[in-house]
Amino acid sequence: MNGIDLLPLAVGHLIGLGAVGSCLGVGLLASRFVEASARQPEMMEPLQTKVFLLVGVLDGAFIIATGIGLWFAVANPFGG
Repeated sequence: MNGIDLLPLAVGHLIGLGAVGSCLGVGLLASRFVEASARQPEMMEPLQTKVFLLVGVLDGAFIIATGIGLWFAVANPFGG
């Protein structure tokens, strides 16, 4: 078994683990935002912009990992 045979497994791990990490991060971030908003309602608006910025960063990292994984799967840059 060579590296090319393991490429689909590696791509699946790259996309799957990125998705799990992104979902966990967004879920934790949203729960902490709701908790902070319930404790201090006057801080809801300043925190909301930071939450949306961080959600964009988390999703951006997952989308980049998905793009790289699909590029490896389709273009096969390591193959001969």
